[in-house]
Amino acid sequence: MEGIVAASPFVALGVLVLTFLIYLYVKSQPVGNEKMVEVASMIHDGAMIYLKRQYSILVCVIVVIAIIIAYFIGFESGLAYFAGSVLAMLAVFFGMKAATRANLRTAEAARSSAPSPRKALFVAFMGGSVMGLSVSALGLLGLGVFFIYFGTPESAYIINGFAMGASTTALFARLGGGIFTKSADVGADLAGKIEAGIPEDDPRNPGVIADNVGDNVGDVAGLGADLFESYVGSIIATIAIGATALAGSRVEALGTASALISLPIMLAVVGLLASVVGIGGMRFMDALRPAMALRLATLSAAILFLIGAWFMIGLAGVSVSLYYAVLTGCLAGVAIGLTAEYYTGGMPVQRIASSSRTGAGTNLITGLATGFESVVLPIIAIVIAIFIAHYHGGIYGIGIAAVGMLATTGMVMSVDAYGPIADNAGGISEMSGLGEEVRAVTDGLDEIGNTTAAIGKGFAIGSAALTALALFSAYTLAISKVRGEPFIIDITESLVVIGLFLGAALPFLIAALTMTSVGRAAVKMVEEIRGQFRSIPGLLEGRPGVKPDIQRCINISTDAALREMIAPGLIAILVPVLTGFLLGPEALGGMLGGVTVVGVLLALFMSNAGGAWDNAKKYIEKGAYGGKGSDTHKASVVGDTVGDPFKDTSGPAMNILIKLIAIVSLVIAPLL
Repeated sequence: MEGIVAASPFVALGVLVLTFLIYLYVKSQPVGNEKMVEVASMIHDGAMIYLKRQYSILVCVIVVIAIIIAYFIGFESGLAYFAGSVLAMLAVFFGMKAATRANLRTAEAARSSAPSPRKALFVAFMGGSVMGLSVSALGLLGLGVFFIYFGTPESAYIINGFAMGASTTALFARLGGGIFTKSADVGADLAGKIEAGIPEDDPRNPGVIADNVGDNVGDVAGLGADLFESYVGSIIATIAIGATALAGSRVEALGTASALISLPIMLAVVGLLASVVGIGGMRFMDALRPAMALRLATLSAAILFLIGAWFMIGLAGVSVSLYYAVLTGCLAGVAIGLTAEYYTGGMPVQRIASSSRTGAGTNLITGLATGFESVVLPIIAIVIAIFIAHYHGGIYGIGIAAVGMLATTGMVMSVDAYGPIADNAGGISEMSGLGEEVRAVTDGLDEIGNTTAAIGKGFAIGSAALTALALFSAYTLAISKVRGEPFIIDITESLVVIGLFLGAALPFLIAALTMTSVGRAAVKMVEEIRGQFRSIPGLLEGRPGVKPDIQRCINISTDAALREMIAPGLIAILVPVLTGFLLGPEALGGMLGGVTVVGVLLALFMSNAGGAWDNAKKYIEKGAYGGKGSDTHKASVVGDTVGDPFKDTSGPAMNILIKLIAIVSLVIAPLL
């Protein structure tokens, strides 16, 4: 057992070397003609400039918080916080670098092998795997190193800071990326597709490049940071529960404290290696339909992990009942993903498309109803997972179920990051004039990418729920350890009820702030695009040699994202601190309950409704109900415009919110 834990950083380093080799493979692929290179360079440069500016702000925030933690809690905790933040930033950077290189190579692969999607699928997936493996390997590297030095029941609390650092980076990456991508997307759609009547990704539209940049900073960087946070948060929450469990509790009967706090690291090692095998297996599945190949690769990684988890539980010397908790978490993740796939790619999408025949109003009504309905089945899956995991392992079982759900994050993130790369490839092919046959290949991959993105978002929400609950349990145990007696949150107590209501209100406040930010930035984008259509002679007519001012649109989205991400970020960090110190740990416990329940429900509703609206529009664009340019299509674009910030800005922000508040509460627990 000790040998596997001690080897975990070296396993992570080995996978990072493999990740770099995959990046070199992607970079070695053909890049296409000069026009394609020019378009792709603008996307790459825009994404990197945005990331550089965001990191310049984020580093200042991280340094200040690290110093505060070091002063009030301890130098080691401050160091763990700083390391968690920096490694999350590195994972985002590596993934973004690969994605903005892979999009061009995917477009060229589609051009050279059309109408077959096999080559383009493989290049896009390999580009996405850089992000997937970076997230898992860097997370395990940091956790492994800190566990070697502080992995005892007495000092394990120091590692909590690592999760808080990851949460801070994830919050700003998700908020900033979501605001950037949707302000550009909504603005480009309203001014281009609806008002000017020009196709999506048309090179005449000055907002198109900003939209493609946004796909990377939002869907690649944002989700990567989100899953990095969930991945390390679930492991750290389980370590904390094992380290702080009270004598005589159900947790103590499962195994020794040292075994319980080591098991999450051991499972993470198995999950990372299973992800590597699953990614490699794509090489032998590219003869299948793209959707089937991605599904089988994901399934193979999950099966390999479950086989390895059985042996690891035996090797750790803990109760075999914990295996059923791990299995439950894994199956719950699959169930939530399949539910998201149905609501964003099945009959509900066709119902929304059909309702668009009578206008935007009925499109919106049907989409909202779909979103509300889509909440029920994932919640049932989460509830069943909590019940079974708790039955087999108590509160520790809930934590280890979350670890089981997230162990193959490397594979899940690879599949998800493939989608934005395929979307970018479609934009490059359109702006480079590669023709309908090539665009048909990239559109097919993009449509699958929308579904995989919805599955990834559902997976992120489900894992956030289990992770937050595990962190909640770790918080109550930490307070119990400080007080020397069991800490019970009684919902009949007034302070707890106050905390519940404050926590329940927070997701609505964050949703309002982020939706408003997107709307405000989109208005500026629309005005800019309209102005360029009016002021640049021949632009809208497509006169040869006439080009839009792309940089102005990129600057609008960048400035809006960096400005608007600050207020929600500070609220999420400061509110639990103020609540804990002003109202006490009981009120803070109530807040954790309120924000978790409401945040999960809102996240599911927004993510699935947004994905369904998007795919309903694409369903019509393929020829249903009049196809592109029809009144039905215009109505569906309105629904998609509302759904964009739902699924890519406000909805994902809920995941970060509930986990960040939980981990902040756990970190400050010794001071309460």
